[in-house]
Amino acid sequence: MTRWAAFAGVTLAVLFLLLVLARLSQSVVSAPYVTREERRWLDRLPDGADHLDSQSAPTPRKSPAESTLEPDREPSTVALLANVSVSQGFFALLLLGGAWLAAVPASALGVADDPLSTGLPALAVGVAAGVGLSLANALAGGLADRFDGDPSEELRELLSPETLAGWAVLLGGVLPIIAGFEELLFRAALVGAFSVGFGVSPWALVAFSSVAFAVGHGAQGTLGVVVTGLLGAALGALFVVTNSLLAVVVAHYLVNAVEFVVGEGLEWRPFR
Repeated sequence: MTRWAAFAGVTLAVLFLLLVLARLSQSVVSAPYVTREERRWLDRLPDGADHLDSQSAPTPRKSPAESTLEPDREPSTVALLANVSVSQGFFALLLLGGAWLAAVPASALGVADDPLSTGLPALAVGVAAGVGLSLANALAGGLADRFDGDPSEELRELLSPETLAGWAVLLGGVLPIIAGFEELLFRAALVGAFSVGFGVSPWALVAFSSVAFAVGHGAQGTLGVVVTGLLGAALGALFVVTNSLLAVVVAHYLVNAVEFVVGEGLEWRPFR
């Protein structure tokens, strides 16, 4: 017999811990620091230059939140990637452990014996959705960058490696962990399991999970939170229609991977 209340308790505890950690991490990510663009400008200064020309120097970024960190101290990319991987991997294990102990059926989490849930059709739907959402995300980020600054650019710069090995770790390890855990929590558990276990409309749960998903990405700034909430709603709708954890994980991963590769790896700005 499934112990839905126990699983709900574990899920909400993981959600609470994630939001607390996201809030604490926001002060680190949003602390003022020297960006890569500013660093390149500094590197072009002649030897011995000890001041900046106010008319030619890049405009310093303003942090979306106050920070107690020292200015110009950029958080280590390796440390940030390790923090994300370990914390989200640990939370995923807690959630999976809770689902196992509570005897939650796999079908309630979007892992059903149906090709649209776990077969090649699910993979194809995930890829198609990921490509479409990536285009929409690039358009939103480009427009924001054109008029008011890309809300997620600062965070991407902090997390983007500068070596091929680093990119392999990011694309092959860190981003899959992020996509897998976040979809397990925000779509499979909060939408799928809660809908089956408590008889709540999945569309109402999509709205709730999308708000929580957006709040958990506060480091991207106000506009970034809005865009993330819309992305969460689209992924939630995809989950409800397909009952496929695989599809939403693939779509989520592609959105993140394309954003990093195009925005930071290729440094492509569509409207700049």
